[in-house]
Amino acid sequence: MTTLADPVPGGRPGDVDRAAALSDELAEKGVHGVVLAYVDTAGICRVKTIPTAKLPSAAAWGVGMSPVFDTFLANDSIVTTDTLGSPDGDLRLYPDLDRLVALAGQPGWAWAPVDRIAQEGERHPGCSRTVLRRIVTEAAERHGITFKAGVEIEWAVGRGPAADGDFVPAVSGPAYGATRQVELGDYAADLLAACAEQGIEVEQLHPEYAAGQFEISTAALDPVAAADVSVLVRQTIRAVSQGHGLVVSFAPAVFAEGVGNGGHLHLSAWREGENLHSGGKGRYGMTPEAESFVAGVLAHLHALTALTAPSPASYLRLQPSQWAGVFTAWGRETREAAVRIITGTAGLTDRAANLELKPVDLAANPYLAFTGLIAAGLDGLTSAMPLPREITGDPALLAADRAAAMGVRRLPTSLSQAVRAFRADEQLRAALGPVLADAVVAVRFGESDSVAELDDEQIAAAYRWKY
Repeated sequence: MTTLADPVPGGRPGDVDRAAALSDELAEKGVHGVVLAYVDTAGICRVKTIPTAKLPSAAAWGVGMSPVFDTFLANDSIVTTDTLGSPDGDLRLYPDLDRLVALAGQPGWAWAPVDRIAQEGERHPGCSRTVLRRIVTEAAERHGITFKAGVEIEWAVGRGPAADGDFVPAVSGPAYGATRQVELGDYAADLLAACAEQGIEVEQLHPEYAAGQFEISTAALDPVAAADVSVLVRQTIRAVSQGHGLVVSFAPAVFAEGVGNGGHLHLSAWREGENLHSGGKGRYGMTPEAESFVAGVLAHLHALTALTAPSPASYLRLQPSQWAGVFTAWGRETREAAVRIITGTAGLTDRAANLELKPVDLAANPYLAFTGLIAAGLDGLTSAMPLPREITGDPALLAADRAAAMGVRRLPTSLSQAVRAFRADEQLRAALGPVLADAVVAVRFGESDSVAELDDEQIAAAYRWKY
């Protein structure tokens, strides 16, 4: 579980003593430094590091960092809102000691996600991890609902960027092929070992479709922990890859054409130990609340795309008939639908049933993506929103009149379209709060403006090594 209480100046009861004990344990393992990690609005993981001996101080008083990073773009330029983007002010980064782990792929280092608070002790309204924790807590208090969540991670493995920044695949075998597993068998085994040593429960690791592409899936956790793990897994993949002389790209589109890297979200809602997506009288065993939750996701999907597909490169990936889920549609095990309903195999449905959101990539800040997904679903649940008809097959093949009758619409085809939909969506903006919502709008428009004169190939190249 993840700590659900906000940090406070001086530390929560017991935190400083616990941090001191953890510092001693890490030192005995030869750990010299701790990476304090968070993800900014643009989806870039930013860090500060401290000596292991300073962990008690960080637990008590945090570590300073400017709030300007809330309006950084992926290329490190800065945009502004009415409250963010200036050189003024400071924040305190507080490590979540429940998530602290020694890094197997980086001997000598430990890692912890952070929450950010103002110097005066209040929550920082731009901290996406805090915002996700808040909506999870409110769902439990107001609706008696908890969640289990996970993030699929796809990445492309290369032999090293060429002088011009091109990507050279590290494997030559076919998609999903055993050849790829053999070619990088030692690498994959070391990655599994590193995850296991760090306490990450891996469900699957396999070759994927695109050039040099692999995918890893981890066990379901509460949404904050799931977002934490997605960040930690990427840190681990990078470190293990570097140890093998390889480089990796998590960019939505490594190349301008073809299948890109996804970061599909999985989510199930639970009440009193019962999965709302199983055992009900609705379609495929969904309860009425689960059906309405899915309906809410579909209703907000255009705006939600600004959180789940936040890079100009995301829209190179979001193409019809490539299993990216680019239409407002749902279906059971339908991989072309934006929302795929997974029932699980017989005997596991009560545990395995969940929804998968497909128009998501790893440029997304996972805390923001889960916050938006949960907010959309809860809006549908609280208003008992009806779930439209499901689709089968490829929605791109539907006749226009039939698609309109079924409510099947194409998702935004550019980041600017998505952010305009987000700006008009009162529920999603309220879920983030005005400071963070304004930062999302400013950063997304800033990303769009930064590539306005680039063609698709140049956009892919611009973001290839950013994520």
